[in-house]
Amino acid sequence: MSQSLASKSQADVTDSIIFPPGDIYSDEPPLESDLHREQIDLLIRLIKWWWRDHEDFYATGNLTIYFSPNQKKSEEFRGPDFFVVLDAEKKDRKSWVVWQEDGKYPNVIIELLSDSTASVDKGLKKQIYQNTFRTPDYFWFDPVSWELQGFHLVDGQYQELIPSADGWLWSQQLELYLGVESGKLRFFTSDGQMVMLPEEESNQQLQQTNQQLQQTNQQLQQANQQLEQERQRAEILAQKLRAAGIEPE
Repeated sequence: MSQSLASKSQADVTDSIIFPPGDIYSDEPPLESDLHREQIDLLIRLIKWWWRDHEDFYATGNLTIYFSPNQKKSEEFRGPDFFVVLDAEKKDRKSWVVWQEDGKYPNVIIELLSDSTASVDKGLKKQIYQNTFRTPDYFWFDPVSWELQGFHLVDGQYQELIPSADGWLWSQQLELYLGVESGKLRFFTSDGQMVMLPEEESNQQLQQTNQQLQQTNQQLQQANQQLEQERQRAEILAQKLRAAGIEPE
């Protein structure tokens, strides 16, 4: 087929489709448990705080991704538990509408497993994220059993990620590790530092300040003890001098 005929055919198809408005509300079912809700909120807060100086990404969770102009209530509505889109405007949205976002799909998707969703997350959704979304990094995590598995897209196929010595999985798109800490899925830097929430950073700084104060107090106590020992030695020496008939200066 010549380029002109292909362009004409594509134009005819585009003209025949009535794209719905991009201002479409998300249509997601309730979350499975408090653990799922808390985990999603944690991931969103962490990545937004870590990239607080950036304006070129969108991170959210439990939000519908509309990628079919047909708008049928079917498997074409995929609402990942957590996803990040890079090179996107940082603003609030009612949903992610692909044809209103320059055709962009998520760069990273994390699904939280449950008894009712695990088979879909590991099967149908994985295929959609691989073949349709072409999402480079896909992970799933079970907040109950702590099962964590990840995949990176290589030549159009998901390749399973090999955990680090700490059991973490590297996300090339985020340039962060994903790992489990105290039963929660967290982000870690390439040098092993855990990405913290602002209140965690404040608490850590407060703890460090308290430790420094304790060290300073210990040093002061030691200095006072040394001064007291010197005073006592001086007093003993003065008593000996007086006993010898010598008045100390």
